[in-house]
Amino acid sequence: MVMQIALEKMTDYAKSVSVYSDGETTVYKVGEDKFNLICTEWNNMIFGAHEMPAFGVSLHRETVKAVQSGVWAEFNFDKELESGGMPYEKLLVNVQPQNSGFNIIRYTAKHGYDGRCFYYDLVNKDMSSFYDCLTK
Repeated sequence: MVMQIALEKMTDYAKSVSVYSDGETTVYKVGEDKFNLICTEWNNMIFGAHEMPAFGVSLHRETVKAVQSGVWAEFNFDKELESGGMPYEKLLVNVQPQNSGFNIIRYTAKHGYDGRCFYYDLVNKDMSSFYDCLTK
């Protein structure tokens, strides 16, 4: 049975966060100080944001290639969750400090990264604090 949650509560259910930086991966698990800091910065960043329809869809092959460069954060869950009728086991975000909006790419074991995304408009904020948290 898939658990339905509000997307803005997803850090409450995350079991780890994978941080990808130019092809290098570091995983922070629930309970670790860095995991807690990442979740706090994420929640601060999305506070007051507007969830909107995504501008496009993710293609698995292209997403896997894209993660090899830049900074990405992936929230990992121990079961399938669903928000807004869209299931996921992981949520992946390309973190660019100047961005004031971004896609959240869903991953499921059945479809990989293929499919519709979520989108957040940060409303007069950007991703710089979250980026700094991930890269320092």
